[in-house]
Amino acid sequence: MRILVVGSGGREHALAWTLARSPSVEAVFAAPGNPGTATEDNVTNVDVDGGDFDALVDLVRRRDVDLTVVGPEAPLVDGIRDHFDAAGLKCFGPSKAAARLEGSKAFAKEFMARHGIPTAASETFTDLAAAERYIRQRGAPIVVKADGLAAGKGVVVAGEVDEAVDAVRGMLSGDSFGDAGRQVVVEDFLEGEEASFTCVLDGERAIPFASSQDHKPRDEGDRGPNTGGMGAYSPAPVVTPAVHDRIMAEVVEPLVRGAASDGMPYQGFLYAGLMIAPDGAPKVVEFNCRFGDPEAQPVLSRLRSDLATLCLRAVDGTGLADDGLEWDPRTALGVVLTAGGYPLAYDSGDAITGLDDDLPDSKVFHAGTAFGATGIVTAGGRVLCVVGLGDGIASAQRLAYQRAASIHWRRISYRRDIGFRALARASD
Repeated sequence: MRILVVGSGGREHALAWTLARSPSVEAVFAAPGNPGTATEDNVTNVDVDGGDFDALVDLVRRRDVDLTVVGPEAPLVDGIRDHFDAAGLKCFGPSKAAARLEGSKAFAKEFMARHGIPTAASETFTDLAAAERYIRQRGAPIVVKADGLAAGKGVVVAGEVDEAVDAVRGMLSGDSFGDAGRQVVVEDFLEGEEASFTCVLDGERAIPFASSQDHKPRDEGDRGPNTGGMGAYSPAPVVTPAVHDRIMAEVVEPLVRGAASDGMPYQGFLYAGLMIAPDGAPKVVEFNCRFGDPEAQPVLSRLRSDLATLCLRAVDGTGLADDGLEWDPRTALGVVLTAGGYPLAYDSGDAITGLDDDLPDSKVFHAGTAFGATGIVTAGGRVLCVVGLGDGIASAQRLAYQRAASIHWRRISYRRDIGFRALARASD
């Protein structure tokens, strides 16, 4: 099998690396890929933009690609799956209609209400005065979300009413997130512990991946502004077997049925960002129409099953395996290394050193990097994700941070407490 991976970030590096190791795969192409994918065995970067659907179709035909796997959300929300379907080509990812579950938070809220999927109470607004009245009525803490895509940063968890009103004002004016914030969702703050839950869907059923937990705030102790994700680990202890069963029964299976009944059967990765209440009840914080980033890096580091065959069977509708997926029993923990200033204005073009300092049971995934005149340089806010695999959360954390400590560039920054909740559980 010949595979094309669309995208250039850390998630796409992890996907290309995983697919290239599948016994059923002959070659992997990454469009456009990054310096990390360029170094992987059996992976070739191709200079085609992930948003140019016609060029991607031409690439698939020229390279005799059997299956295209789409990494980022923007092409999916823009309808790449529909474009490939029209061309008679196999593309793993949801349709434009189904991808609205990520592309519009208001649409996702309406979908969840219609199909009985638990989530926070909310209202949607385009008018500042109406939103302010609602916020003052509900009180704080309260959550404000830009309706559209905002690279994982369009969420403000406001501890004060005035902070929430300011967030709405910035979004509706277009100052904060452009057109993505011209409509906002204001929702109740949920108490509990967050978890990330990813599945592969074939339109009729879902196969769950290993659980994980992301760390969105920039600073230690989950403080500071929200980011696209500062690190993640897998598995997440908060997702006990009983909680896993509840997520499948109360969130995933109703979504599969609901999407099919709404005329948009869902095929592809589904990411559910969840809040797990103290009693184990799950509520949906968000849906993503693709694998999470940085969750993909530690989760795929543990996957032992053939990802390529799984994706192809989902697209073909030939049925997903009843016995589920096979996982490395160890814990994987990923730390995101960021450029100075992220998630606001950040540096770029800084030389990176230490990338060749290999450490057993660790892996460095590239995200915001580029080839410079003298080597690899920073070219994004989230630059790298360093993953460690260990026998338990403490061992995985130690390996990840040991590997991270060998990498340097000007004003490098990263959280030093990824996995702190799991560590606390382990010490109880």
